[in-house]
Amino acid sequence: MQLKKASILVVDDDTDVLTAVRLLLRPQVKEIVTEKNPENIPSLLKQQSFDVILLDMNFASSINTGNEGLFWLKKIKSHKSEAAVIMITAYGDIDLAIRSLKEGAYDFVVKPWHNEKLLSILTNALDGKSKGANTPAPAEKPTGMGAELLGESDVMQDIFYKISKIAPTDANILILGENGTGKELIAKAIHQHSLRAAKPFVKVDVGALTESLFETELFGHKKGAFTDAREDRAGRFEAANKGTIFLDEIGNISLHQQSKLLSVLQNRQVIRVGANEATDIDVRLLCATNVTLAELANESRFRKDLVYRINTVEITVPPLRKRGNDIVLLAQHFSKIYADKYMKPAPELAKSAMEKLKSYHFPGNVRELQYAIERAVIMADTDVLEARDMLFSPIEAAPAAEALQQETNLEELEKATILHVLEKHGGNLSRASIELGITRTALYRRLSKYGL
Repeated sequence: MQLKKASILVVDDDTDVLTAVRLLLRPQVKEIVTEKNPENIPSLLKQQSFDVILLDMNFASSINTGNEGLFWLKKIKSHKSEAAVIMITAYGDIDLAIRSLKEGAYDFVVKPWHNEKLLSILTNALDGKSKGANTPAPAEKPTGMGAELLGESDVMQDIFYKISKIAPTDANILILGENGTGKELIAKAIHQHSLRAAKPFVKVDVGALTESLFETELFGHKKGAFTDAREDRAGRFEAANKGTIFLDEIGNISLHQQSKLLSVLQNRQVIRVGANEATDIDVRLLCATNVTLAELANESRFRKDLVYRINTVEITVPPLRKRGNDIVLLAQHFSKIYADKYMKPAPELAKSAMEKLKSYHFPGNVRELQYAIERAVIMADTDVLEARDMLFSPIEAAPAAEALQQETNLEELEKATILHVLEKHGGNLSRASIELGITRTALYRRLSKYGL
């Protein structure tokens, strides 16, 4: 069906939204009806039929859970309406919006939207109705998302769909997940599908920056600002101007560093070390951490105002052990890559190998699977990989953690804990002291005490 012939109902308690949609659609469609009160939906459906219904997910601002939208979606479906329902949602309700698709919604649109995007969604919904489809095709990985970002599991399909919705916006994204789950790939996919895709994508491992390097690396410096500052240098934020900056391991920076970062994000300006004047910046911010959101909410470790600033939308990347058959899918993908790399025939995975992979818990996630498959391809004597070829990384065996479980002497426990955390962070004292919950000075004293 053509947009010009469509009758559309918009239900939202925000008069500004109703006015904006009415102004946009009045020249585009046959009829547009707007309604503030969702209680009137049943009577409206009895009076006439609609081709598309745009339905807000939140009507009671004091509740703001999205459940109102799901309730009225079910009511619309119970009236046997053939209208394609498109949910209107805010950034924070994207997970609920994805759930609404499983409840029968055709699609959802995120406020504030680009008008072209809304018109495209409406056109697709009307095309779907013409073909007899009540819901869109299952979520697929957006084109060009990166070969390693594979997944057929429900959790990954939801992530792909969420990426396709939030990438075109300028929302700040916090990517959560264990080490090795592919957080950087998610960040790159968001950038590649954003309106900034032609501009720079700049990655910074902020957790590895020392206090002295943090400011000059991120914000730049003027010539003569310190001993080795022989020329003016732009920081990473300036390098990412008009594009995307990805701050990895954001959960491991100190409170002092957090304060500096928050100031830049609030003011949208950087001041190079040694300079007086500020430089305006226009960047889209993506952050990632293996720290849980609950840990980030601990104000003794992380500023809550910074959490809100970086977390307009969050994406939680699932560990590999929760992705089911994706393990085999990824294993087959990596086996082809490494067969090409080492000029060997592409091997098959025997059933025994698949079962061994699926039963393993993969503490190192996709990164560990990649290691295991590369090793298997190198060592294999045949073009079939058996269970015996699947050997897992000794790095993930965590001997220090096992020692902690067996040791009962208090000082030995402390020594083993410090060793374990230092190994985990590659000897980085700042990150180790943060995880241990002590100052760098206190950590130095313990290192001296135990001769480490």
